[in-house]
Parts: sequence; structure tokens; C-alpha cells
Amino acid sequence: MPDMTGKTDLHKETSVTPESSVTPRQTLRISELTFRWDRAQPGIRYPDVTLNSGEHLFLRGPSGSGKSTLLSLMGGLIVPDSGRLELLGTDLAGLTSGQRDRFRADHMGVIFQQFNLVPYLSTLDNVTLPCRLSPKRRARALSSPEAEAKSLLTALGIPQNHWHRRVTTLSVGQQQRVAAARALTGAPELILADEPTSALDSDNRDRFIELLLGLAAEKHSSVVFVSHDKSLAQRFNHQLALEVTP
Repeated sequence: MPDMTGKTDLHKETSVTPESSVTPRQTLRISELTFRWDRAQPGIRYPDVTLNSGEHLFLRGPSGSGKSTLLSLMGGLIVPDSGRLELLGTDLAGLTSGQRDRFRADHMGVIFQQFNLVPYLSTLDNVTLPCRLSPKRRARALSSPEAEAKSLLTALGIPQNHWHRRVTTLSVGQQQRVAAARALTGAPELILADEPTSALDSDNRDRFIELLLGLAAEKHSSVVFVSHDKSLAQRFNHQLALEVTP
């Protein structure tokens, strides 16, 4: 187990790297990473992690164990106190706040626990939004952002007669799938999913994860999936468990 400081103890349970004669591209690399919210308190020291293109990481732990902090570090919303966190070979701490925002828009899709869909936009407009914000995402879409959005919505089981409705008229489960479609549009290299299945029953949860990971595989995207649910871990290449220590 890695040397830890502070209230959070992390360990890497499994590491699976596909065999290949070609060195795989690294999506995520964490090395000697530390962070603290309060200078008066001990900081958190994270274990080293490498996630190659198309691999997925399952991140679990109880409330208060630091899952959201690590996700915020991966998303470039905050920067570490020391160490390196590289996405696609770029050290996020070396970028300005504006550059991190642009990098996130170009290379990451995020599924928030509360979905964060734009309430006054239609289902279709919510899904195409990343391509309007990022020329790189737009260039990686299918023949057009709208065509890709329709393909994703179809794959995720959103009926065509819902595409032009305001997203607030959809059920919670449908809104969740729209959030997944939005995250996947434009083929971002990394998907960050913050407990996206917490409001679902077991059948809908399993179906959602199968769809998410299946679509990510088609686009060669890596997924970091945060959840309290240990039963989901077996679906992922890598697992990282966080625990609150006294």
C-alpha cells in the first residue's frame, strides 16, 4: 500500500493492461500527487495511476473520502500542491485557469451527479452543446454534431419525439441518458462520471453502465467512474478505493 498522509487512505486493487506490441497512448497519469484544502490540516497523498487509451477506472469510497477532490483534480478544476497529473501528456498544473477550461472542453466529457443539463434547451441542443463550445469536439463528431447527437440518443433509447422537447420534460432516467450522450459527443478522450447511477434501480443502473461503456469503447474513450456501489467494480479495468481513516 502506498505511503499516505492525511485523512484519506487509497489503494489500487487491480491493474489490467492489455497486451500489445505497440505502446498504448496514455490518457491519464498520476505521479506523487498531493493536495490539501486546508493548510492547517494534513494533505492527501495519492497513489500513482496510469490509465491507457480505452481503459476505465472505477473510483469508490464513502462520503468524505476524497472522491470528488480527485475528480476535480482530473478535470482541472483545482491543481495539486505537488506531483503531476497528466492528461494526454499535458500537465494540467502548468496551464492557466482559462487554458484548463479550454482543455476540458476539448478533451473531456463530464456526467455530473445532478446532470447539469441546460433547462431551457431541447434534448438535442443539450447533446450538441459540447460541439458548439469546442471546434475540436465538432471536428471529431460524425458527419455533423446533430447527426452524432441523434445516433447517441437512439443508442441510449431516447425516443425521437423527445429530441425537440425541453430537457426538463424528460424523466430522471432519460435526463441521465441525455447527460451521457452529451458527455460522449465529439469523442472526448476522457469521460468523468460522478455517481451517475445513484438515482437508478439495479436493472436500469446495469443497462446504463453497459450502454456507457459500450459507447465509450466505440469511441476509444477512457472512463473514470465514481460510485459507492462496490458491485459495479468488476466491469472496469482498474479500481481505486478511498477510505476515511481516523
